[in-house]
Amino acid sequence: MPLLSASGLERHQVAVYVTALVAGALLGWIAPGAAPGLEHAINPVLAALLYVTFLQVPVAELGRSLRAGRFLGAALVVNFAVVPLVVAALFAFLPDDRAVRLGVLLVLLTPCVDYVIAFSGLAGGSSRRLLAATPLLLLAQMVLLPGYLLLFLGPELAEVVEVGPFLEAFVVLIALPLALAWLTQGWAARRPAGRRTADALGTAMVPLMAATLFTVVASQVPELRGGLADVAGVVPFYVLFLVVMAFAGLGVARLFRLAVPEARAIVFTGATRNSLVVLPLALALPDALALAAVVVVTQTLVEVVGMVAYVRAVPRLLPDR
Repeated sequence: MPLLSASGLERHQVAVYVTALVAGALLGWIAPGAAPGLEHAINPVLAALLYVTFLQVPVAELGRSLRAGRFLGAALVVNFAVVPLVVAALFAFLPDDRAVRLGVLLVLLTPCVDYVIAFSGLAGGSSRRLLAATPLLLLAQMVLLPGYLLLFLGPELAEVVEVGPFLEAFVVLIALPLALAWLTQGWAARRPAGRRTADALGTAMVPLMAATLFTVVASQVPELRGGLADVAGVVPFYVLFLVVMAFAGLGVARLFRLAVPEARAIVFTGATRNSLVVLPLALALPDALALAAVVVVTQTLVEVVGMVAYVRAVPRLLPDR
């Protein structure tokens, strides 16, 4: 099966993502002058990725999934109760740098809304439940993140994160792609041309994810040069977070008595973080806190490698019954 075919890309998507990360890192290191242009491309590429993601689930099924009370309850508990407690336990041991700490909080306190769906599916998790929960998870983190920052950092640093960028992120990255996906589904239901278009767009998921990872990493690697030691100091915390959340997610899934596919999805949503979507927020911070954006991207690098392990480990933690 050729790797460049749609089915080949999907079958080897983890290798494609890792390749995109490596290529982005090399470009960012060799040609730092390209970073500003690539930075402007982050939101359009990410919006396209989320549009194709939302296109995969029909509107009717989305509505049914949102009525899955136990799954949504478990997703909210693991992300907005358990995760903050884990972050609080790690926080005192983080490097004593305001930008580093803010970057860690921005990324760890916000649940993923994009590639978690793909990785959960690879491990036999209920990707459709996660996809249906995406708007709710993003809205909840928009509302709760300022309060968490106030709790962890006090009013001085919490004030640097404004509501405006979160609202912009919600409209550009969630509301518009979701509305366009629904319109495309309606077109596909009425016209053969719409059906063919929707099917063709469905094959773009892996290339768009690879393009997003490449763009994000290539745009931020040049910023890494001056703060490599500080950024390297957070890597063990990101690794520890992934290890702890595997078992914490397992505990929440058992508490809510979820079926195996849903339980696996809960483990993934608790572990994967919203680095791609919160990066524009980190980029909007004052220059004194510019290192926060690199800290966010570093989490992406650690997490993608961690997801390779999760795809193998989670089915063993939660075997089929």
